[in-house]
Amino acid sequence: MSQTAGYMRFFPYDQPYENQREAMDRIYNALTRGQDVLFEGACGTGKTLSSLVPALEVAREQGKTVVITTDVHQQMRQFVAEARAITREEPIRAVVFKGKGSMCHIDVGYEECQALRDNTRALVDAETDRAGLEARQRDLLAESQAGDGGAAEARSAVMDELERLEERIDDLEEANVCDHYRNNLLEETEDFFGWLFEDVRTPEEIYAYADERQLCGYELLKEGLEGVDLVVCNYHHVLDSTIREQFFRWLGRDPGDVIAVFDEAHNVEDAAREHATRTCSERTFDSALDELEGLDDPSAADAANVLEAFRDALVETYEESFGFGDRERIGEQWEDVPISNEDRRDDLTLAFLQRYSGQGIDADLEVATTLGKRLDEEYEEAYREGETATRTECQTLQAAAFVSAWMAEGAKQGLYPVVSVRRDAGTEEVYGRAELYTCLPRQVTGQLFEEVSGTVLMSATLQPFDVTEDVLGLAEPVTMAYGLQFPAERRRTYAVETPPLFASKRDDPEVQAAVSETIIDAVRFTPGNTLVFFPNYAEAARYASHLERDLDLGSTVYLDEPGEDVEDLRQEFVADADAVLLTSLWGTLAEGVSFDGEDARTVLVVGVPYPHLDDRAEAVQEAYDAAFEGTDTGWRYAVEIPTVRKTRQALGRVIRSPEDVGVRALLDRRYSRRAKSDLGKYSVNGTFPHVEREELIDLEPEKLKFAMLNFYRDQDAYDGKPPTP
Repeated sequence: MSQTAGYMRFFPYDQPYENQREAMDRIYNALTRGQDVLFEGACGTGKTLSSLVPALEVAREQGKTVVITTDVHQQMRQFVAEARAITREEPIRAVVFKGKGSMCHIDVGYEECQALRDNTRALVDAETDRAGLEARQRDLLAESQAGDGGAAEARSAVMDELERLEERIDDLEEANVCDHYRNNLLEETEDFFGWLFEDVRTPEEIYAYADERQLCGYELLKEGLEGVDLVVCNYHHVLDSTIREQFFRWLGRDPGDVIAVFDEAHNVEDAAREHATRTCSERTFDSALDELEGLDDPSAADAANVLEAFRDALVETYEESFGFGDRERIGEQWEDVPISNEDRRDDLTLAFLQRYSGQGIDADLEVATTLGKRLDEEYEEAYREGETATRTECQTLQAAAFVSAWMAEGAKQGLYPVVSVRRDAGTEEVYGRAELYTCLPRQVTGQLFEEVSGTVLMSATLQPFDVTEDVLGLAEPVTMAYGLQFPAERRRTYAVETPPLFASKRDDPEVQAAVSETIIDAVRFTPGNTLVFFPNYAEAARYASHLERDLDLGSTVYLDEPGEDVEDLRQEFVADADAVLLTSLWGTLAEGVSFDGEDARTVLVVGVPYPHLDDRAEAVQEAYDAAFEGTDTGWRYAVEIPTVRKTRQALGRVIRSPEDVGVRALLDRRYSRRAKSDLGKYSVNGTFPHVEREELIDLEPEKLKFAMLNFYRDQDAYDGKPPTP
């Protein structure tokens, strides 16, 4: 065990980076006081250890568990590596936890798994009881043969109980059970837990270990969670309130005994919305009505009455939205049909109220819910008893719960009712769904931050902190920010004043020519690979065509397209010595992916990549305007700041170590300081943090090649003679 006092016993390397010690001090003090921390750190600031080391010390001192969570797969691997390094210095019990779906050996759903587990445990318990009774009857037989009259009578009662138990076991053996879980219950598993905590095991390693021995690794892992020091998991284990409650129970911890560390925390806003949003499709309603039709229950008619009215209103709402030819243009992806109104309930609710006739919506929904619960119990029992091969999910219960929520909550501030439609790829049928979209993430995250002992939210792009506080519902968190710690002379960051790439100007030939020439200059004067981000995939494809037509470019052009394997493309690109890769800033390469060393020397962000501003985006803006005071709060909070964060994430794909040399360039006049005077509110320069804004060098497009030539030549980055301007 390390002899180093305090939290440094968990630090696995010789010395912290510059500013890393300060960050650890501040985080330790904050978590000791039960505060939340917003921690922005550029690449190279050692955010993971800066957060994890003090969190583990506070947890050790106060008897808590640290949960570190991310939504980026590559970061999960990084957490495992850091945790393994820590265990070499200070032994900790650490677990990497994934959902059942990725660890199941027989590939069944959650409801089926629950039923299998209960059945299997009941069978094993019954067999254990049988073994005990058999031993008891043998003892009593010996006693009766020795002349004990009372023993004979007692044995008769035991034999009767054995007979009943045999019948129970016969029934259970005919039911559905899980052999893997049965082995968990019957075999000694101490070796597994010894192996588990010898190191930090990945879910893949646990799966392989358990599969080889015909055990259920997922259930064993759940048993091993109680009282551990550290858990690495995905966002949904803590952001989904239902899963979180269960997850903390497996940990054997109350929420107040958990310290939560969020990586890539700029993504928590969208992830919280996703976990809070409710949906129900037309097909669920159809299945529910089929269920009810087959019931021999007089109340089923009332349940069907209310669900059918909502289903028909849903169809009516999206059908009436179609203009000439719209139905034929519907694709396989969900497309929204706006239904909200400023002065009254949404169109779907109004259509539902118009169509419904009965004793009362609330009463019929209560009947539907009661019937749904009863059906769900019957499906559970049928699966337990082996009468069905799969565990049927009750559609009536799902539909009734959704309509109840729609009517009770659909008009609440921060919720946006919407209808979507899509085409079934197999049948070509167009069908719809209703959705209650959550606009305000703090309705999800605020409760979480109140419950747990403390949190650390870390990212390279969390500023402005006051906006993050408002959006996520944090109360007076400790804030800290550290810029790039690598040598400033080994990088340049330019705001290149190409024409503003407004959506209305993207088809302008003069704008395209100016942007293309600047990109070509950047590619030609980069000693290696160039990475280029655009507002969307269509723009990336447009400029890929421009570059491919330039016969003097001399570089291989790679285009990232939606639906293609991006990892294969990335590997081809980094293996090349002189290439350019064009992609969307909203794709998977913009964050969580490193382009180290010579993988990419230059990164360009072309345009200000605002997302598609659909009705959902408008609803979020309106919700922010209503929830927070200030001029243009909705636009700033919901659009501009997230867009600039994405831009900053893209810039961070290069300059990943102190040895790296590179250029980062923003190609759009809106990024420059000078834009404030003539572009006014369209300028985004002021949205960048002060330190990054100070590093931006305004540059006219025609001067970019000279600036890059001088910089890379000064760094001896060219292999041979530099290109000629």
